[in-house]
Amino acid sequence: MASVLSYESLVHAVAGAVGSVTAMTVFFPLDTARLRLQVDEKRKSKTTHMVLLEIIKEEGLLAPYRGWFPVISSLCCSNFVYFYTFNSLKAVWVKGQRSTTGKDLVVGFVAGVVNVLLTTPLWVVNTRLKLQGAKFRNEDIVPTNYKGIIDAFHQIIRDEGILALWNGTFPSLLLVFNPAIQFMFYEGLKRQLLKKRVKLSSLDVFIIGAISKAIATTVTYPMQTVQSILRFGRHRLNPENRTLGSLRNVLYLLHQRVKRFGIMGLYKGLEAKLLQTVLTAALMFLVYEKLTATTFTVMGLKSAHK
Repeated sequence: MASVLSYESLVHAVAGAVGSVTAMTVFFPLDTARLRLQVDEKRKSKTTHMVLLEIIKEEGLLAPYRGWFPVISSLCCSNFVYFYTFNSLKAVWVKGQRSTTGKDLVVGFVAGVVNVLLTTPLWVVNTRLKLQGAKFRNEDIVPTNYKGIIDAFHQIIRDEGILALWNGTFPSLLLVFNPAIQFMFYEGLKRQLLKKRVKLSSLDVFIIGAISKAIATTVTYPMQTVQSILRFGRHRLNPENRTLGSLRNVLYLLHQRVKRFGIMGLYKGLEAKLLQTVLTAALMFLVYEKLTATTFTVMGLKSAHK
């Protein structure tokens, strides 16, 4: 219990949250382009900068940053939960010994499940707010009119029921493999580099953060597309497909995507996602590592697990 409630776990959680917020703010427009391509099926799959130019031309200069606050709020909470759970579980399991790739994967998976169950309502709301006011090519999308985060929660619960806040939970649970794979590769690459040197440079951290996220994103991207559609939840689906988040609905959306656009339809928006997520993850890990190292140094503490 002491390991779970330790000051060290809190430092990791705060550093992870600060790192993710910093990185997402810098690369937020890339996430806007990715989400539009995933949700709006009739928007042509162009290069990322062309999509952003279209959005700015049609909706204004600040449109790429629409929904920034709810996304940042959700991301801050989500990464705090994930980093805290990951480092607490690792401290309990590893107990000062050197960790292994297998342990990192298992701990990452469990931390991901906890994170999904606690923070999915925040992500459902921020997906709705991020797309509110967007000009869609797909006429089957029902527009929304939320005044803010609290109003969005209220309207969703009132009109769709409280379970709608967990739309996309099933693919999200499958997607816990994304951060689990990411952390497995990140921790593994970090251990390999530390065998050859005493300390990692900023460039080392940035590169291994980028590599680990690129692998995880590419492997899990089709499910991320389904997750975005389900979270948005504003498509006019057939009555039998109205139970969002079920295995049947996930398979239906995957099948429809392939039927309309071919296998590559599952990877629509991947360029924008890779640009955003790889650069964001790399910068996040850089800020995270520097902040934790500085904090432990100032407080005269030493990280208990590697």
